[in-house]
Amino acid sequence: MTDKKFKEILFEMYRRSFAASTPKGDWDELLANAEVNEEGQKIIPFMDYECEIEVMEDIVNDVLTEYNVRGTDIAIFKYNFYLGCSPKTKVIK
Repeated sequence: MTDKKFKEILFEMYRRSFAASTPKGDWDELLANAEVNEEGQKIIPFMDYECEIEVMEDIVNDVLTEYNVRGTDIAIFKYNFYLGCSPKTKVIK
């Protein structure tokens, strides 16, 4: 899988999860307006957003299915999504 395709899939997960979060967010806008630190990294305020864990799991699984992701790539995407810039998880009790 190319880096471009990987980024496309991961960003789709972020788009949908921020759209489903509280408050609602726009991933593309957050990315475009992000400050850049002294190391050249974009600073995304992802901790300002919260999304129910079940909703995020559905989003991740739906995107992986839509993009026909298979095998060990599934675990790689989940790792990058949950430990990346996804909204913080909200557990409903």
